[in-house]
Amino acid sequence: MSSPLSFAELSADLDALRWQIAMGADEALGEGPSALSLVSNRAVTPPLAQTSAAPRPSILAQLETVPVAPPVAKLARPVAPSVDLAKITRLEDLRAALEHIHTLGIKDTAMNLVFGEGALQPPVMLIGEAPGEEEDRTGRPFVGRAGQLLEKMLAAIGYTREQLYISNVLPWRPPGNRTPKAEEVATCLPYLMRHIELVQPKFLLLLGASSAKAVLGKDESVSRLRGHWHSYHSAGLPDSIPALVSYHPAYLLRTPAQKRESWRDLRLLKNKIDSL
Repeated sequence: MSSPLSFAELSADLDALRWQIAMGADEALGEGPSALSLVSNRAVTPPLAQTSAAPRPSILAQLETVPVAPPVAKLARPVAPSVDLAKITRLEDLRAALEHIHTLGIKDTAMNLVFGEGALQPPVMLIGEAPGEEEDRTGRPFVGRAGQLLEKMLAAIGYTREQLYISNVLPWRPPGNRTPKAEEVATCLPYLMRHIELVQPKFLLLLGASSAKAVLGKDESVSRLRGHWHSYHSAGLPDSIPALVSYHPAYLLRTPAQKRESWRDLRLLKNKIDSL
């Protein structure tokens, strides 16, 4: 049978436990504190002897003094392309420039580049997140189930897809339809910005969180961004473009209850177009 711990040993264990709590430990993995918890990049001052005149601060007081690391940035910063996009004046040349990007792994897993299609100088340019399986197979944006729903939504305000312009933030399908990575968006964003400049739409309709974050540079949810107008501008545009955020049709297929909110967004868009 082991002998009881001395007061000094108990005090050392208590100090080690306080250190673990301050570092964020919230689960016990053993019967006592681990000596590894005392390892730090900075020197650890040995605990002072207990005195009646210097009461030990509470655990909460110690936690309040622990520095908190700044949050990791979620917004993608555009990566400078290897070509001068300002010199590109035709959509076919912009597509060719995209084909020559060699730093994106999704190019190796995708079947086709999905560029964009529709009318130039349209009332609206719609920008989604990335191609899905059907879009990847055909090389056209929004032709799967989500695209069929989008066409019905556009028809409800009196438009066909041929009257507008449709594209995505990423021109290649991410494996398994996963959410685009920040570095992928950062690489493709300058090309998307030039895409908007060449299409010259009167309004932008940003479908889904990835599209809204990339174009507007705002790290907020669709539910917070939708319902009111934003302003988009880039160096190659003479004036800013009013932009509206709404739910992606693929999300509406999974969450039909939000179709009512999307309908309100479309009516807001239609009223703005009619006011010109």
